[in-house]
Amino acid sequence: MIQGILLAIVAGLMLGLYALPEKFTKDFEFENTWGLFFAINTFVIPNIAAFFLIDGFSEVLFSLPSTVLWGMLVSSFLWGIGVMMWGKAINHIGLSLGFSIFIGTVILVGSLLPFIESGLPAQTILVTILAGLLIVLLGIMANGKAGILREQDEANDAGGKKGMLTGIIIAVVGGLLATGFSYANAVGAKVISEAVVAQGNAQWLSSVAIMYIIYMAGGVAIALFFAQQSTVKKLWSKFKTPQKKKNLGLCTVMGILNFFASVGFAYAAFKLGEQGNTVGYAIFNTVCVVTAIVTGLITKEWVKASSKAINFLYSGLAAMVVGVIVLAVANSL
Repeated sequence: MIQGILLAIVAGLMLGLYALPEKFTKDFEFENTWGLFFAINTFVIPNIAAFFLIDGFSEVLFSLPSTVLWGMLVSSFLWGIGVMMWGKAINHIGLSLGFSIFIGTVILVGSLLPFIESGLPAQTILVTILAGLLIVLLGIMANGKAGILREQDEANDAGGKKGMLTGIIIAVVGGLLATGFSYANAVGAKVISEAVVAQGNAQWLSSVAIMYIIYMAGGVAIALFFAQQSTVKKLWSKFKTPQKKKNLGLCTVMGILNFFASVGFAYAAFKLGEQGNTVGYAIFNTVCVVTAIVTGLITKEWVKASSKAINFLYSGLAAMVVGVIVLAVANSL
């Protein structure tokens, strides 16, 4: 159990840090950086990792029952749409509130969704899990409030963004669809693990195989979105910047961190046992949020924020840490 929790924490740290290199890209618009990142992240790295690391990977894929494969493909494609919608929500309600609503929905629903496959645990375990999730969500709400206050401090404008209600709806729906990631892992974990081991591979490589399917299917929706955005905004020429090699390297680092963070989560869920997909997913995403916020503090994103905003931020961080501890306890019951 301890190994599984540590794996989930390390994976969350990697996911929380993966976007940091984006701060150092030059001459790229948002769509250029993230479009290139997702292309590398969802197509290039999964293929290299799966076919180079897993012996008999083609046989693994062909051995999967069609119901499992289609269940993973559809839910993963929905995850891709959810990620795309989160990007749209930011345009309406800002990064802080958009991220808080999106990730809050992902943690709550995504942590409970695996129960569809595994069934409900014993009452004591279920109540403890729900208590941990509630504490985490309170922390995320506090961080969302801190983010809103910071944006108001920086813009000196308490009026907020246009289309607030629309943005909130998009963020919630996007979060619901993004839980397809958790469901796809729950659907395919056991079957894929058996198929990978049957080919003589180490157990942990089943996590690479799982993420290959999730990322490739989800990447289709994401690629279509960024291709459309780059075309409409006429941004394809931006890729010809003299900084393209440096930007390519930074986006590759982002892709490696993101993909193997998800691989780490999948293996953590396996190691955590029966409630692994629920507890592991919650810990994974919560640590990601905490890491991203702490990174923001270190890189002085909050330097112009008021003391009120900072107090909300610290309260939220403390709540999320407590929530992770409660979830870890739930997995030990």
